Amino acid sequence: MTQSQISYNHITYALALFSYFTAGLTWIIPIVMNYLKRDEARNTWLYSHFDWQIKTFWYSIFFWVIGFVMVIFATGGLFFGAAVDSNHTMGGSFIVGALGGLIIVATVLWHLYRIIRGWIALSNGRAVP
Repeated sequence: MTQSQISYNHITYALALFSYFTAGLTWIIPIVMNYLKRDEARNTWLYSHFDWQIKTFWYSIFFWVIGFVMVIFATGGLFFGAAVDSNHTMGGSFIVGALGGLIIVATVLWHLYRIIRGWIALSNGRAVP
C-alpha cells in the first residue's frame, strides 16, 4: 500500500461526489478507475474502499432503474387514465409514480451517504465494512 493508492482513492471519491454537479456524467469514471486498480490493493485495507465504491455504484444503478421504470409506467398510466376518464387508473398510477420517485430520492441519498462515509473512513486510514 502506498500513498499514491490512498490519493487514487481520494480522487475516485471526489469524482463520485462531483457527479452530482454534472448530472451523473462523471459517474462512470471512478468506477472504471476502481476496476482498473482494485487488484493492486488486494490484501490491504484499501481493497475495501475499491469494493465499497463498486458495490455502491451497482446497487445505486439497480434501485435507480427500478424507480425510474415505476415513474415511466406511472406516467403512461396517468395519460391513459386521463384519456379513458378512469380515476382508478390515475389514482393507482399516481401511487406507483410517487413510490418510484421515493425510491429514486432514497437511492440518491443512500449513494451520497456511502460516498461521504467511505471518504471519511479513507481520510482516517480505516477500511469500510
